[in-house]
Amino acid sequence: MSYQVLARKWRPRSFREMVGQTHVLKALINALDSQRLHHAYLFTGTRGVGKTTIARILAKCLNCETGVSSTPCGQCSVCREIDEGRFVDLIEVDAASRTKVEDTRELLENVQYAPTRGRYKVYLIDEVHMLSTHSFNALLKTLEEPPPHVKFLLATTDPQKLPVTILSRCLQFSLKNMPPERVVEHLTHVLTAENVPFEPDALWLLGRAADGSMRDAMSLTDQAIAFGEGKVLAADVRSMLGTLDHGQVYGVLHALIEGDARALMDAVRHLAEQGPDWNGVLAEMLNVLHRVAIAQVLPDAVDNGQGDRERVLELAGALPAEDVQFYYQMGLIGRRDLPLAPDPRSGFEMVLLRMLAFRPADAEGGPRPPLKPTGISPATADPDTASVAGAAPVAAAPAPVAAPPARPEPVAAPAPAPAPQAAAASVVVEPAPVATEPPAAPVAKEPIDLPWEDAPASVVSEPTPAPVAEQGAAAPDISTEVDDGRDDDEPPPPADDYYDSLASYDYADADETTAPAEDQLPAAQPATGLAAEWLDIYPRLGLAGLTASIAANCSLVAAGDTWRLHLEPTQSALFNAAQLRRMNEALNHYLGRSVQLEVEIVRPEQETPAQAAARGRAERQRQAEQSIHDDPLVREMIQQFGAMIRPDSIEPLNT
Repeated sequence: MSYQVLARKWRPRSFREMVGQTHVLKALINALDSQRLHHAYLFTGTRGVGKTTIARILAKCLNCETGVSSTPCGQCSVCREIDEGRFVDLIEVDAASRTKVEDTRELLENVQYAPTRGRYKVYLIDEVHMLSTHSFNALLKTLEEPPPHVKFLLATTDPQKLPVTILSRCLQFSLKNMPPERVVEHLTHVLTAENVPFEPDALWLLGRAADGSMRDAMSLTDQAIAFGEGKVLAADVRSMLGTLDHGQVYGVLHALIEGDARALMDAVRHLAEQGPDWNGVLAEMLNVLHRVAIAQVLPDAVDNGQGDRERVLELAGALPAEDVQFYYQMGLIGRRDLPLAPDPRSGFEMVLLRMLAFRPADAEGGPRPPLKPTGISPATADPDTASVAGAAPVAAAPAPVAAPPARPEPVAAPAPAPAPQAAAASVVVEPAPVATEPPAAPVAKEPIDLPWEDAPASVVSEPTPAPVAEQGAAAPDISTEVDDGRDDDEPPPPADDYYDSLASYDYADADETTAPAEDQLPAAQPATGLAAEWLDIYPRLGLAGLTASIAANCSLVAAGDTWRLHLEPTQSALFNAAQLRRMNEALNHYLGRSVQLEVEIVRPEQETPAQAAARGRAERQRQAEQSIHDDPLVREMIQQFGAMIRPDSIEPLNT
């Protein structure tokens, strides 16, 4: 007896045996049981999802000798002949091989005659989108009003190619792709019934390779059984498909996360032994990182479509969220640049080395501390500050550390009382000795200010000593701070136009390209008194970057030994203790003495430097537009030629 392939042997013969497509089966079963039958049905979907199978079962339901129902007997002669493909009243047509209008006319010549044996004459037209335009036109009238004994069942993988006149005459059912979980479940049932030994990992490989097609999954299973000499093993299936070992991708990611360059190169060497598609390896890494990002936001949403849900959740709990986004973006750029590399492997290695090199360095100079215990990392802590939640503020004091931590861990000590409008948390900055010419020590880098770091409602700093020449104290040890890539006196990057303009602001003539934020409204009152004095002091502080942005959105309300600023609440997300310390140091340097700086997150009642800049730009823009409208030549062109002035094209000139 000849061998029958699994895809044909296990083809469903009733609706109960169907795998998936519940939304289609429910409509058909209800229609059959209630005798509400349409004359034309259209089944759409990718290959191997059950279009032809459902059409044959429907034909069996319509012609079963026991009557029209959703449960054909499967034993009568009609059911057996339909299963064997020899029922005379089931006319199956391959539209791909009969595209001409003559073929369609020949087919429709017999529509008027009654069925030979069955209750209905069923026309099953597969790949109907391959018919020509003339064939569709010839089919239209018959498809709209066929004889009572005729049913049309159409199937296609590309419904977009069907004319709307055909679509409007049919009941359309869109079949879904089979998810890997459903494919693995069905393959488990089939192989168990066939007494074929298998490994679950092998079935997951077959389920993913099937790409939503149950027929492809069954065909690949047949091939895997032959390849594995009667067994379906993961190693054999992986070798047969030429796919990458998923565990090796995790090996690369773990070496990357730990910052172990040697382990990273060893993982690449093991990958190279399989001769993989390096672009595919990068794509697989991006797929894992995408699922890790989902797991960090919503763990329950992580599917087990690749059989590695637990490993994804483990990575999500160990890898900081910002690192996941960094690796994903770097991988996307690497895939784009991979064709430009001298060879694919070197391009892949450079992507990994770039991921390793551009990570912020820790206190030991390595790429990254060990994996963090949580998925969402806390904001970077300032080495000179400590944030303690509670009703009463506390001050920072040095404490011994047993081992280099992932983030500096300061210890709390008593501190002055908070400002009147302080919230539940305060941060106190301890003074640190400053040496104008420290001994040969590495230049300390400023910490990176994370915009999402929570800023307290009121932040108070202790008086910082004014700069004293030739102090003998050594520079404070701040090697645990994160390197931001530039020195303190280095100007900010040219891309940050807004912050660059604030750092070197000229109130007589501001840079026209630095438009204020949309929520930065003019102050209720013009600056007077201390607020006006702050407008004059701010550009002389020499601030840059985010610190300059914070100071530009403040208004001075008190001066003396304690200076108090009101900060615009919309800018509070950028504010933290490190910003306060830099502002205090710059103010001490400008005044030549030590003062205490307090910043309260309260909407300023008078104009801030940023608002003054916005008002100046708006006034210059108004004057420029007015000068254009008043120009005699422009007026003459408008009157004689009907010229129009585009307001968005007018820009004031810097004087």
